Amino acid sequence: MTNLRYVVVEGPIGAGKSSLAKRLAAHWNAHLLAEEPDANPFLPRFYRNMTHHGLAAQLSFLLQRADIARSMLSGDMPAPVVVSDFMFEKDALFASLNLDEEELALYRRLAVSVMPEHPVPDLVIYLQASESVLLERVAARATDYEMNFPEGYLKRVHAGYSEFFHQYDSAPMLIVNTDHLNLVDGDEDFELLLRCIGEMRGQRSYFNKSV
Repeated sequence: MTNLRYVVVEGPIGAGKSSLAKRLAAHWNAHLLAEEPDANPFLPRFYRNMTHHGLAAQLSFLLQRADIARSMLSGDMPAPVVVSDFMFEKDALFASLNLDEEELALYRRLAVSVMPEHPVPDLVIYLQASESVLLERVAARATDYEMNFPEGYLKRVHAGYSEFFHQYDSAPMLIVNTDHLNLVDGDEDFELLLRCIGEMRGQRSYFNKSV
């Protein structure tokens, strides 16, 4: 697969999407479009009390992404190639996980009003990992508020991603099992991934390194 202009790296919390997106952007001399969770003032409160602060956290992310979508559609990017560590559909996925029925209905009404028709990636790299590996990675890097995940939340996120990407067909997708990969500073694994991207054909491919 060549002539990539917009690549998205996605996966559940702890999959390594931000680190890989940063490395790919540097390798391709591309613009890194990264999530800014610290810019969401409601996120720490959300992790302390998801019921009370879920809607505010989701709407804050929605407005952030709407601004980014408008910038992309206007061509206001500092480089011709963009690598992102999130996809715009992520907001709706987390809204369905975090909001009750009435809040979700309100969120969807507002999303229709504020979110422009966002660009479709040339390639989505979906990072998978087992729940035990995700938990280990989150514990190793966790911010203060991530230490407050309620029991079972990461499992629900993991299941939500699996269901979403099982049905996703809007863009070509490379599904990468990261349980035995070091894509952050492992040169051999990173080169294997680049080769897999270059050789990819069709709408869906898989990269699973055996041990």
